[in-house]
This record gives sequence, structure tokens and C-alpha cells, in this order.
Amino acid sequence: MSGKKKRTEKLNAFVSGKKKRTEKLNAFVSGKKKRTEKLNAFVSGKKKRTEKLNAFVSGKKKRTEKLNAFVSGKKKRTERLKNERGFMEDKITRKINAPSLDVLVRLFGGFDENINVISREMNVDVINQGGEYSLFGLSNDVDNAEGVIAKLIGFILNGENVDAGRTKYICDCAKEGRLEEVEELMHGVVAVTNRGVAVKSKTVGQKKYVDSMRKNTISFGVGPAGTGKTYLAVAVAVSAYKSHDVDRIILTRPAVEAGEKLGFLPGDLQEKVNPYLRPLYDALNEMLGFESFQKLQEKGVIEIAPLAYMRGRTLNNAFIILDEAQNTSTEQMKMFLTRLGEGSKMAVTGDLTQTDLPEGKQSGLRHAIHVLKDVESIGICFFSEKDVVRHPLVQEIVKAYERFEKKEARQGGQA
Repeated sequence: MSGKKKRTEKLNAFVSGKKKRTEKLNAFVSGKKKRTEKLNAFVSGKKKRTEKLNAFVSGKKKRTEKLNAFVSGKKKRTERLKNERGFMEDKITRKINAPSLDVLVRLFGGFDENINVISREMNVDVINQGGEYSLFGLSNDVDNAEGVIAKLIGFILNGENVDAGRTKYICDCAKEGRLEEVEELMHGVVAVTNRGVAVKSKTVGQKKYVDSMRKNTISFGVGPAGTGKTYLAVAVAVSAYKSHDVDRIILTRPAVEAGEKLGFLPGDLQEKVNPYLRPLYDALNEMLGFESFQKLQEKGVIEIAPLAYMRGRTLNNAFIILDEAQNTSTEQMKMFLTRLGEGSKMAVTGDLTQTDLPEGKQSGLRHAIHVLKDVESIGICFFSEKDVVRHPLVQEIVKAYERFEKKEARQGGQA
């Protein structure tokens, strides 16, 4: 028993020793785990301290950038202030001299529209000093504005009307260095209306067109709406009739609707074509008066007919006007031009940007300009938006459409 007890004690001692070694091993592992956690905590703390340091450095950098931007902005503001002071020192004031109060009132225009155009276009201010008006701006701008005002006063003293459209045109000429060309517009009457008002060219482009109709046998006037193509052609035709250069006036145009279907029109030939020829009627009524126009029409001195009725005729001693020619086909244009007889003249007007022909059909006007450009006794005059004599906004509308169409053409070419 004693031997068995000893073995049992030894076994217990071995188990107890093993347990202690296991506890020591667990304690070692636990200590290693704590040391690892401490190491991780240290690394994590170091990382946070690094992040804080980086944030501090980044914040310092941003503060430095803000400070530099502030200094740079202050420097720019200082330079701008110096420039403005120098700019103000370069500006001058010059009194507007008008021969009378009435001329001054007409110069300014209704609701000051003329003087506002001058101020905007010529980059000057108009100031009132004790009832006297002056121009204020840079020396060169004031000189140009003064030149515009001098031309406008010349028109007023010549008995002509001055409106915002004419003012804008003269400002454009001044900016392009063409102010002296305006002088030509003060002279040369195209015709006299029924009320005794002299019709004159309002732009240099119009004057060239009128000169072409007087000089050449056939004249083309091509350009946007509002440039006076039809009105001036009628004025020259009436003037030629009154001076006995021709015996009659013939007006025609193609019967093409402007994007609308009008259907069948009632009445005789005259009543059917009247809606298409309204602009020509308006111009003739203004030139001749309603009663004179009616009498001349009844006598056959003034003939108004659609283009289709020109076929087979020879038109002698007549002034013939083809309006809205952009809506002719190439065949119609050739037919019309070959109606020309002895002692006759032709004026062809149209706007190539307002063609109402079916898609894919070539305009006779465009074709004729290309084919006849080098033929003697044929004049071709092109108008631009600067020749528009209607409301100044019409110029901007024309320019906007031109820009849009050019952009579309470029995009179409790239596609």
C-alpha cells in the first residue's frame, strides 16, 4: 500500500507540475497577447499622431495659400485702382453744340433713343451740366461720337428724319473709319413721294444699289429683310416713269406662299395676286398716291401680274421689277430675264435666306447670280445686316439667324 501511495503521490505531483507548466504557458501567451496589443496600440497612436501632424501641416499650407491669395488680391486691387485713376485722368468732357433747341431735341430723338444709341455704341456718357449736354469718355471715343453727332445734325438741317436705325448705322460707319462715306447720303434724291417727301438712300449699300439701277440694264438687289430692296426699286421705277425714261412699270413675283398654304383664292386675276404683291402696292401708294396709282393701273401704265404670265412676252420701254426672286426656279428666272425688250430696265430683288421653294429645288436667284456675275450691263448688289433700315432690333435678329445658319452648316460639314 505504501508503494502504491507513493506512486499516486508522484503521479499527482506530475499532474500538478504539468498544470503549473500549462498555467505558465498560458500566462506567457496571455502576456505576449498583451504585449502585442500594447504594440498595436502604440503603432495606432503613432499613426494618429502622424495624421494629426499631417493635418496640421496641411492646414498650415492652406493658411499660407489663403494668405498668399489675399496678398495677391490686394496687389491686384491696388493695381486696378491705379489703372482706374489713370483711366479717369485720360477721360475728357466736351459740350454738344447744336444750332438750336429744336435741332437738339430731334438729335436726342423720342425718349432719347438716338442719344442712347450714341452712348452705347460709341462708349461715351452723356451728362447734363446746368442744362448743357456734354460727352464724357476717352478722347478718341468722344472724337468719334462728336463726328457722329455732326453728321446727324447735318441730316436734320437737310430736312431729313433721324431715327435710332440711322443713328446706329452712322455709329457703325464711325467705328469702321467710314464716316466720310455718310456725306454722300445727304445728296441725291431717288424720288419724291406723293406728300412731297424726298426719298434718299439711307446707307452706302442702298446708294450703290440705286446707282446700279440707274447705270445698268439689269440690277440684282440681294440681302436680308428691311434693307429697302423693293422700296428703292419702286422709287427708281416711278422716277424713271415721271422723267419719261420708260412708258410703263411692270411688277411681278412668283406666287409661292411663305411657309403656309393659302388654298384657292377667290376673285379675278388681280384679286388673286393682290395678297402676294402687297409690299409693291404699299410702295406705289406712297410714291404716287392711291388715286393716281389706281388711274395708272386702269390705263395699263402700271401692270401687276404673277410671274407665270410673263411667258411669251417681250417687254419694251418698261421698268420691270421681280420681287421675292429667291422663290423662282432656274427655269422661271431664265424665262423672266429673257423677256427684256428695247428701252427697258429690270430690277430683281430677293433674300436668299428666306427661300420658300420645296426642299432640294435650287433657287433661280442664286443660280442667276453665279451665271451672270461677269456679264456687262448687269449689276449685282449685296446688302448686309448693316443696311437694315427698320427697327435696330431687326439687325440683331438678322445677325442671330446668320450665326445660327453658319453654325449649322459647319456642323453639317463635319458630319
